[in-house]
Amino acid sequence: MSYPADKGGPGAERSLGQLVASATAEMSALVHDEIALAKAELRQDVKRGAMGGAAMSVAGVFALFSLPVLSFAAAYGIHNLGLGLAWSFLIVGGAYLVLAGLLALLAVAKFKKVKPPERSIASAKQTAAVLGNAKPHPRETAVGPIRPALPVGDEPEVVARSSA
Repeated sequence: MSYPADKGGPGAERSLGQLVASATAEMSALVHDEIALAKAELRQDVKRGAMGGAAMSVAGVFALFSLPVLSFAAAYGIHNLGLGLAWSFLIVGGAYLVLAGLLALLAVAKFKKVKPPERSIASAKQTAAVLGNAKPHPRETAVGPIRPALPVGDEPEVVARSSA
């Protein structure tokens, strides 16, 4: 198939403007395709994460349901060693209390190590100080500056503003 040179076919001589427009359109399409691909990949990852979270939740429920059964089994196992049934249950309950106490001590020790994000706070204060001292530059328009220039030696009028 042959294209006439003036219709923009493959053999046609195109102007610089047409080439730039074509490159811009193709670049835009490429970016849109990349964004669509990223969305599709994220959608798949979210689905996998949701399925993993659901499976972990079900596993946690089963582990929680097995705790009383295992507690009874431990108590009856201790009872079969010759101790009374009440003492067997008391030993299992005491073991759970000791385990809970150890985990509570571990949690308190970890909480004591928590400190505020000092570097982030210092960085935010530094940024706020820099932005507080920054003065905006007047923007130029096609007609001229947006703000009229002050004559040399004139001070701008200070206006008190209320935050209320």
